[in-house]
Amino acid sequence: MTVSDSALPEWLIIVAWISLALGILCSLLIAADIARRPQPMKVMNVVWPICALFGSLLWLAGYLWWGRADLPDKHAGTSAVDRTHAGAEAVPATTSKPMDRMTSMDGTKTMPGMDMKDMPGMGKPALGLSGKPHSMPVSVFCGTSHCGAGCSLADLIVEWTLFALPSFAVVGGLHWLFPDSISHGALYAGWVIAYFVALATGITFQYFAIAPMNPQRSRPGNIGAAAKADVLSLSAWQIGMYGVMAIAQLVVFPAWFGGQVSVGTPVFWLTMQLAMLAGFCTAYPVNWWLISSGVKERM
Repeated sequence: MTVSDSALPEWLIIVAWISLALGILCSLLIAADIARRPQPMKVMNVVWPICALFGSLLWLAGYLWWGRADLPDKHAGTSAVDRTHAGAEAVPATTSKPMDRMTSMDGTKTMPGMDMKDMPGMGKPALGLSGKPHSMPVSVFCGTSHCGAGCSLADLIVEWTLFALPSFAVVGGLHWLFPDSISHGALYAGWVIAYFVALATGITFQYFAIAPMNPQRSRPGNIGAAAKADVLSLSAWQIGMYGVMAIAQLVVFPAWFGGQVSVGTPVFWLTMQLAMLAGFCTAYPVNWWLISSGVKERM
């Protein structure tokens, strides 16, 4: 049995709408700002607004303080901040010295000297209002958000697809992996579909983060590195997210309202926001390990 708005307390629906509206507003504010200040790592143009849908004010603050890029400058290699900060004169890009050599992340390859501005997708890093290079905790925050954006996008797509087309749950195992004798089979089948869609989305996002930083590596090599970096991270995220959704849909909502809350209610998406925050918490230490061990690129 699923529960619609008519069976839910009015105060809870109001709280849910406020939380969702705040998330959408923060996402739109970030997207509008990114349109004027595009991210040096292009995939982050999508990551920040998506994460704000569940993280709202927290991710808006994180973007402004750690992730906001400089305004584009028509003068090559010089940012608006460089020209105006503390009244200092801009330093032309031609004065930057190329590195004598670069070593790949795994330490096995050495590339000839090159200027960072010549590397695809690598410009002046987005450091936000802090203006400081990212510390390890901040780098892990950005890396975990990168993983979470893929999970969030996948869950949005899958949940609304199953809501509009319930028979699609067969793809996730309904009736064959989860027979009719098993309670909540449709819910479990939906989670199976969401996991694999999230995995595909997350690896895609990860590829577009890794590839610009490793131009010397082949496309299959970068895809393999993206999969290696994302499978464990995404699985850790889904554990936290599915855990909260399971508690809500299988325990709390049936006890309070007599059944699972429908995807078509704002209360479901309020719960999803909380579940995504739980996913961030379970994925954060995993991303710390992945980054510190060199499996995942530091952002």
